[in-house]
Amino acid sequence: MAILTNTSTGATLARRVERASTWAKRAFGLLGRTQVGSDEGMWFSPCAAIHTIGMRTPIAVLFLDDRGTVLQIHPHVPPHKPAVMCPGAHVTVELGTAALATSDILIGDRLELSEA
Repeated sequence: MAILTNTSTGATLARRVERASTWAKRAFGLLGRTQVGSDEGMWFSPCAAIHTIGMRTPIAVLFLDDRGTVLQIHPHVPPHKPAVMCPGAHVTVELGTAALATSDILIGDRLELSEA
């Protein structure tokens, strides 16, 4: 697991973020979960689009460029959405919706994923 930090503010966004580093993790991500905690998430790289078909809970989605700069913020993506995308994104981060409800994150902030 890794820690997701907003290096622009110094705030920790989530402490249990998993890199989607295998085919299975990329294919299934958070599917099947009945909830995603405020401290949990998945980091997909490279990735510029996701779907929530088959998900049971809403998620927050962040799109980042290759330097970790926030390009788009989607604080509440409902289940069964066929596509959420950001042309030019290099990283997609999926988090529990409460993660963004308790943090001030803005377009242009820089995020970093570091091993715990």
